[in-house]
Amino acid sequence: MAENAAQQVKVRWENTSIQSVYSNVCNVAGTREEIVLLFGMNQAFNATENEMTIQLSNRIVISPFVAKRLALLLNNVVADYETKYGALDK
Repeated sequence: MAENAAQQVKVRWENTSIQSVYSNVCNVAGTREEIVLLFGMNQAFNATENEMTIQLSNRIVISPFVAKRLALLLNNVVADYETKYGALDK
Protein backbone atom coordinates (compact mmCIF):
# COMPACT_ATOMS: atom_id res chain seq x y z
CA MET A 1 0.00 0.00 0.00
CA ALA A 2 2.89 2.39 0.75
CA GLU A 3 4.23 1.71 -2.74
CA ASN A 4 1.03 3.10 -4.31
CA ALA A 5 1.26 6.28 -2.23
CA ALA A 6 4.83 6.88 -3.42
CA GLN A 7 3.82 6.54 -7.08
CA GLN A 8 3.88 9.78 -9.01
CA VAL A 9 0.83 10.88 -10.96
CA LYS A 10 1.38 11.96 -14.55
CA VAL A 11 -0.43 15.23 -15.30
CA ARG A 12 -1.74 15.79 -18.82
CA TRP A 13 -2.69 19.39 -19.62
CA GLU A 14 -5.81 19.49 -21.83
CA ASN A 15 -5.66 22.69 -23.88
CA THR A 16 -8.22 22.25 -26.66
CA SER A 17 -10.58 24.84 -25.07
CA ILE A 18 -7.95 27.28 -23.84
CA GLN A 19 -8.39 31.00 -24.45
CA SER A 20 -5.74 33.69 -24.17
CA VAL A 21 -6.63 37.11 -22.79
CA TYR A 22 -4.26 40.02 -22.21
CA SER A 23 -4.58 41.84 -18.89
CA ASN A 24 -2.70 44.81 -17.49
CA VAL A 25 -4.71 45.05 -14.25
CA CYS A 26 -5.33 42.48 -11.53
CA ASN A 27 -7.18 42.78 -8.25
CA VAL A 28 -7.69 40.18 -5.52
CA ALA A 29 -10.40 39.73 -2.88
CA GLY A 30 -11.04 36.85 -0.57
CA THR A 31 -13.15 35.16 2.06
CA ARG A 32 -12.45 32.22 4.32
CA GLU A 33 -13.56 29.79 1.60
CA GLU A 34 -12.33 31.36 -1.64
CA ILE A 35 -9.96 33.82 -3.28
CA VAL A 36 -11.25 35.84 -6.25
CA LEU A 37 -8.87 37.14 -8.92
CA LEU A 38 -10.18 39.89 -11.20
CA PHE A 39 -8.37 40.61 -14.47
CA GLY A 40 -8.95 43.43 -16.91
CA MET A 41 -7.65 46.28 -19.01
CA ASN A 42 -6.81 49.80 -17.89
CA GLN A 43 -8.48 52.11 -20.38
CA ALA A 44 -6.09 54.98 -19.57
CA PHE A 45 -6.53 56.62 -22.95
CA ASN A 46 -10.11 57.53 -21.92
CA ALA A 47 -9.27 58.53 -18.33
CA THR A 48 -10.17 61.86 -16.85
CA GLU A 49 -8.55 63.39 -13.79
CA ASN A 50 -11.28 62.03 -11.48
CA GLU A 51 -12.14 58.69 -13.03
CA MET A 52 -10.49 55.66 -14.62
CA THR A 53 -12.33 52.80 -16.31
CA ILE A 54 -11.07 49.26 -15.87
CA GLN A 55 -12.72 46.87 -18.33
CA LEU A 56 -12.94 43.58 -16.41
CA SER A 57 -12.66 40.49 -18.61
CA ASN A 58 -12.11 37.52 -16.31
CA ARG A 59 -12.91 36.45 -12.77
CA ILE A 60 -11.16 33.37 -11.43
CA VAL A 61 -12.32 31.86 -8.14
CA ILE A 62 -9.86 29.54 -6.37
CA SER A 63 -9.48 27.94 -2.97
CA PRO A 64 -7.01 29.37 -0.45
CA PHE A 65 -4.87 26.23 -0.95
CA VAL A 66 -4.63 26.85 -4.70
CA ALA A 67 -3.94 30.54 -4.00
CA LYS A 68 -0.99 29.57 -1.79
CA ARG A 69 0.46 27.33 -4.51
CA LEU A 70 -0.12 30.06 -7.11
CA ALA A 71 1.72 32.59 -4.91
CA LEU A 72 4.70 30.23 -4.61
CA LEU A 73 4.74 29.55 -8.35
CA LEU A 74 4.53 33.25 -9.23
CA ASN A 75 7.30 34.07 -6.77
CA ASN A 76 9.55 31.47 -8.44
CA VAL A 77 8.76 32.68 -11.96
CA VAL A 78 9.45 36.32 -11.06
CA ALA A 79 12.70 35.36 -9.31
CA ASP A 80 13.81 33.50 -12.47
CA TYR A 81 12.83 36.51 -14.60
CA GLU A 82 14.83 38.89 -12.41
CA THR A 83 17.85 36.59 -12.52
CA LYS A 84 17.78 36.73 -16.34
CA TYR A 85 16.70 40.33 -16.97
CA GLY A 86 17.31 42.33 -13.77
CA ALA A 87 15.22 43.42 -10.83
CA LEU A 88 11.68 44.71 -11.31
CA ASP A 89 10.50 47.82 -9.49
CA LYS A 90 7.56 47.37 -7.13
